[in-house]
Parts: sequence; C-alpha cells; structure tokens
Amino acid sequence: MQFGIFSVGDVTPDPTTGRAPSEHERIKAMVAIAQKAEEVGLDVFATGEHHNPPFVPSSPTTMLGWIAARTENLILSTSTTLITTNDPVKIAEDFAMLQHLADGRVDLMMGRGNTGPVYPWFGKDIRQGINLAVENYALLYRLWREEVVDWEGKFRTPLQSFTSTPRPLDGVPPFVWHGSIRSPEIAEQAAYYGDGFFHNNIFWPADHTKRMVELYRSRYAHYGHGTAEQAIVGLGGQVFMRRNSQDAVREFRPYFDNAPVYGHGPSLEDFTEQTPLTVGSPEQVIEKTLGFREYAGDYQRQLFLVDHAGLPLKSVLEQIDMLGEEVVPVLREEFAKRRPAGVPDAPTHASRVAAAAAAAAGAGKEVTSS
Repeated sequence: MQFGIFSVGDVTPDPTTGRAPSEHERIKAMVAIAQKAEEVGLDVFATGEHHNPPFVPSSPTTMLGWIAARTENLILSTSTTLITTNDPVKIAEDFAMLQHLADGRVDLMMGRGNTGPVYPWFGKDIRQGINLAVENYALLYRLWREEVVDWEGKFRTPLQSFTSTPRPLDGVPPFVWHGSIRSPEIAEQAAYYGDGFFHNNIFWPADHTKRMVELYRSRYAHYGHGTAEQAIVGLGGQVFMRRNSQDAVREFRPYFDNAPVYGHGPSLEDFTEQTPLTVGSPEQVIEKTLGFREYAGDYQRQLFLVDHAGLPLKSVLEQIDMLGEEVVPVLREEFAKRRPAGVPDAPTHASRVAAAAAAAAGAGKEVTSS
C-alpha cells in the first residue's frame, strides 16, 4: 500500500499571527514538504492544480520536475489535473516528458477542479464539465497508446496523423487515477478504462464514500478488469497530530475555524466526528485510518492533507515526521496483515512494465501455438 501527502497549495494567513506567506515562500514550502516526505520514507507527493488566488500550483509538471531532480524514490503525482480545461494533447506531452525525467516515478489524477470561473478563463463551458472530462480523457488515452492518431470530437480541433512526443517511457503511460467526490459519471469512467478511482473523502461522511467506491468497484468488475476487490482505490485524509490529543486540538482549532474551505461552519468536534479529519495523537490517526477499510474495502493508496489553512511550515514538517516515524510504519503492517491475497498492490511504473511484457509474451505464445 502506498502512503503519501497531497497539497492544494493555498496561500492562507496564519490566524495566530495574521501573516500570510508570499507566493514564493509557499512554492518553496511545497518543495520542502515533498523532500521531507521522501526523507521520512513516504511513497507519494501530489500537488493540486489551480489557476486562481489564493492558490499557487498552476503548473504541476514544472514543480514535479524540480522535485524529481531532488528525490530518488518518491512517486510524483497530482491531486488534480484539470482534464476539463487543459488540452489533452498538452497533458500527454507534459506528463510523458515528466515520466522520462523522473525515470517512471509519475502518475496523475484527473479531476474537474472546484473553481467554476476556470472554465471560461480557458474558453470552456462549465455546463459541459462532465462531457469535457469524458471526451478529453478518451483522446488522452489514445494519444499515449497509439503512435499515430486521427481524431475528431466536439471540444477541440481535429487531429490528423498526429503523434504525441515524447512517447511514454518504456511504452507504458503514466498510471491514471480519476478523482471525484460526488460524480458517479467519473467513477464510471475510471471503471470503464480499468484505471484507479480516488475518492478525496476529506469533507464527506463514510456512507457517501462507501457508495461511490462500491459503484466504482462494481463497474470495474462489470467491464471485465477483475473482481470488485481487485479494483484500484485511493482515499484522501486529513490529520493534525501532537503527542497529546488535547494539545493537537488546542493548536489546530484556530486554523480549522478560519480555514478558507470549511471555516466558520461546523465545529471542529462535529467535523471530526462526521468526516475522516483526525486531530489528536498518532495513535488516534492510526485507529481512524485503519477504519477506512471498513467502508472502502482493501485499497491501494492513502494520501493525507497536512499543509493547508495557514499552518506554518515548521508545524507541517513536524506532521510529516510523525507520519513517517510513528504512523505509516504501523499502518503498513496492519493493512498488510488484513489484506486478502487476491488484492493487488498499488501500480508502479516497474510493475506495469512487467505486466505489459508478460501480456506481450502471452500473446506471442498464443500466435505461435495457433
């Protein structure tokens, strides 16, 4: 199972001091966070994609390329790549280039984002959001798998005898997760292609997450990619830890109360009870995270949000230290004990290259025998 962190890259004033970092400081902080994740043995760092204040990560592949040059093992991913407003040709090129530079340590998560105005900024209609996601990904899928593509659709100019360059590393495209909180059409899309489904359940109760994941699993099996239990699932989470749970609650409360996404809403206690947010000790984070399996089944990737709402970098790095030293080692062991033999590991570039080679060898044997 893969464990890591994701960042939405918000620039938010620290409510305890009133000071907001500059964009430069926030960008550099995200890089430091990724490097700390590698240092403590986490598997994944993922960045969001936003094109409006108060967020800074407008160019994920630029940031991930920089991080790739400074890490050796970390899988570099996105917590959203805007499949609706980005040109799928550019996505194909950018992430294939990143895949080569990072020696395969790359995957990405398709999403529609949470900012309505981004659609007209890029010449798109928000009312076509689902249709854009479906059509654009259908093209991206082909661009990574076919040397020459002829294509015509509704939302971009046609392609004639087009070859996307560079070609994917080792002939194997980056693994794709489809991220959605509330749209069954996206769970269906992930299942249709046999891709991963990531439910970022940081704002939603368990019963909603359960319904979305079960829909994806059932449709994954329907399309013949394997059993429902073999579907590739990722989950989000959100934590703030101190050795003493009361200290964690006291320190995090002003950040929670003023957070741009959920501040001035439900109380910290209500939100913690109703969603995966865990504010407390490392032991409490372990206990609650292990509980995700009860409603999502055995899954492959767990990402934690630790760096939003104005939290100072020092506190964020302390969170990552605790994850790497105290939380994730226990979670790895416990999830491994409980996982049935038939549930696959999280996809990596190496495992997918090996699977492609095995499939090619099997196809060759069939041709020879016939």
